[in-house]
Amino acid sequence: MIDKNKLKSFLLQYGILIVIVLLKLGLQYALVNPTYDLHRDEYLHLDQAFHPAAGYISVPPFTSWVAGLIYLLGGGVFWIRFFPALFGALTLVFAWLTVETLGGKLAAKLLVSVSLLFSVYVRLNVLFQPNSFDILVWTMLFYLLIKYFQSRQDQWLYLAAVTAALGLYNKYTVMFLLVGLLIGILITYQRTLFEQKSFYKAAALCLLLFLPNIVWQITNDFPVLHHMEVLKQRQLININRADFLIDQIKYGVVGFVTVSAFWALLFSKVFRPYRFVGHTFLIVMLLFTLSRAKSYYTLGLFPVLFALGGVYLEQVFKKWKIVLFLVLAGMHVGAFFFAVRYLMPYQDPAQIVANPEPYENLDLLRWEDGKNHPLPQDFSDMLGWREMAGKALKGYHMIPENERERTMIFCDNYGQTGALNYYNRYKMPPANSFTADYIFWLPEHMEIKHILFVGELPEQEVLDLFKEFKLVGTVENEFAREKGTNIYLLLGAKESATEIFYREANERKNNLDIF
Repeated sequence: MIDKNKLKSFLLQYGILIVIVLLKLGLQYALVNPTYDLHRDEYLHLDQAFHPAAGYISVPPFTSWVAGLIYLLGGGVFWIRFFPALFGALTLVFAWLTVETLGGKLAAKLLVSVSLLFSVYVRLNVLFQPNSFDILVWTMLFYLLIKYFQSRQDQWLYLAAVTAALGLYNKYTVMFLLVGLLIGILITYQRTLFEQKSFYKAAALCLLLFLPNIVWQITNDFPVLHHMEVLKQRQLININRADFLIDQIKYGVVGFVTVSAFWALLFSKVFRPYRFVGHTFLIVMLLFTLSRAKSYYTLGLFPVLFALGGVYLEQVFKKWKIVLFLVLAGMHVGAFFFAVRYLMPYQDPAQIVANPEPYENLDLLRWEDGKNHPLPQDFSDMLGWREMAGKALKGYHMIPENERERTMIFCDNYGQTGALNYYNRYKMPPANSFTADYIFWLPEHMEIKHILFVGELPEQEVLDLFKEFKLVGTVENEFAREKGTNIYLLLGAKESATEIFYREANERKNNLDIF
């Protein structure tokens, strides 16, 4: 017979969870000012849907699968925003389930929900990039391992293997977590895991599922290693290790709930089975610090700590748990609504430029070059694209219709290329570039008569290959990172132009000179 009280409690709690999930999805749309376009990275990921492969130079292929689904649903901005928001909502769901697995009640679940709902995660969940799914994968892996150590049922290991494989198909930084977990488990009494045949079966399953990408890496001479080296030289070298650690506090993830989680892991016998979580956290943080990782790479570590801390606080403050929840939730929500205008592309760019001090204090104006700029880098990377695509299309229409078939659309960087392809798809031929994945998608031996060129004025030796060139447009949005980007028509190519173009393309491919 059904226990009516248990059923009532179940319906109440999961009814609340559904409301929280809907609130999460709504927030992701409400906190983006319509002034902003998509981010430059999003355009590249969307283009990957039209070039299915087992791997890409820029990212593993999972994002391209989601991009394909986005286009099946119409390809609109609503769906582009929907999937990162959905992954953020599912992260919240798995954190809630982790609390439930740890024996937590409604107060702990609500505390975890508030910690994720009103936090820096909202910013990551607005962009169609691998980051949102990456955090979901980390949260799921911790949840599945906790379920395994509680039940010793092999199904949880196999689910963890599938999750890990999906995570690797999404972002290779999951390797840091897997290394951290292996060492973290090894130094606890849970090391008996490595005596189980099911562990090795799960590891083999993960390897088998990920094998297509491994083969792709081998056949392409491991481009991921070259990409990591370029990333290290151009971006990570500018990251200060002390700033990396300080950023964890600025993000608000290292707070009272997180500290409570570590206290529980250190001193509570009830939480002893989960000490591998704390060890994993420390190992991954050490690896990220030594490798000068970007600050947000760590965000997948915290949902499980929120769950542990929330359950511990609920147990300690039994009679006062409602008061504790109201105080902590109030502080969290208050801090969020104070900071959200700075974390999200919510304010108009002109408002940000007119009042930069809060952004400077939060170190949001520092770009990957280590210097401060008028807008946060992500915000500036979300401006000017629609304008650029519109002016490029006008330039394309200046070419006689019977000559457009032999016109190459070419851009300086992947953001420009992807933006033209997104806004002008089916209105003009696909844009091309020598950067990122685009160099591998060039049309084969197209005879070039004209080039519609987006970027800086080409060198004189390039201009000499054409009878004439003219400027047909310029990006004028003063807040865009692409401000001043020009659109040129290079008309009347010499016979040698096509050969020279493809020769340079092949040289860049061979040397991976594409970043």
